[in-house]
Amino acid sequence: MPRKPIVAGNWKMYKTIPEAVALGNTLRSGASGILDREVVVAPPFTALAAVAKTLEGSGIALSGQNTCWENEGAYTGEISPIMLKDVGCRYVIIGHSERRHIFGERDETIARKIKAALDAGLQPIFCIGETLEERETGETLAVLRRQVKEGLKLIQGADMNKVVIAYEPVWAIGTGKTATNEQAQEAHSFIRTLLEELFEKNIASDLRILYGGSVKAGNVDGLMAQPDIDGVLVGGASLEADSFLRIIKFER
Repeated sequence: MPRKPIVAGNWKMYKTIPEAVALGNTLRSGASGILDREVVVAPPFTALAAVAKTLEGSGIALSGQNTCWENEGAYTGEISPIMLKDVGCRYVIIGHSERRHIFGERDETIARKIKAALDAGLQPIFCIGETLEERETGETLAVLRRQVKEGLKLIQGADMNKVVIAYEPVWAIGTGKTATNEQAQEAHSFIRTLLEELFEKNIASDLRILYGGSVKAGNVDGLMAQPDIDGVLVGGASLEADSFLRIIKFER
């Protein structure tokens, strides 16, 4: 069975509640009737409840941008996976490069978050990717191997069908630079082969691997034509309805 593509929009630290609701309403209308791909939006925490209500019954799924590894406790400022589930989230982004490189999240922390998300009934969108320095020194595949192995070390094979991986080269996020179609495909193919080693061939063949990193209306079709790219995780271009709807309606 072909893997159903995912188009996910990460709104990062943008959009007040009224702005988020307005964007949600436009997406609801513009993406109606699209059944051969999955659309996901990740508003900021403050807007999750309002956007959940706006999107109710639309088929557009809701995602958190991050989560804690515990369900409750004395963790000031954190949001737990059961809180995300409670507000209507189906997905949660974990290990985004901004969490790794700005907030110092380590592979071990990310592994605990993935396990907690799965235990709460959420589907993790697990982000991996190399920096510019790592790419220029030929370390890309070694970095991806480490991040995948360490991030998924607490997961049993039976749970892997609920995981989505997003390959996001750090040097392409918010820079306007995008990996070429060939660079992206090479990384995705490597990740899928690695998953075959770590789990089983059928798990690797069924798992969806997204590309992220300055995805826009002008490059999405070429990216989505690659055999191992199963969707995109979109940042800045998901903040405007017209550009995000064009990405949602990509053509292969």
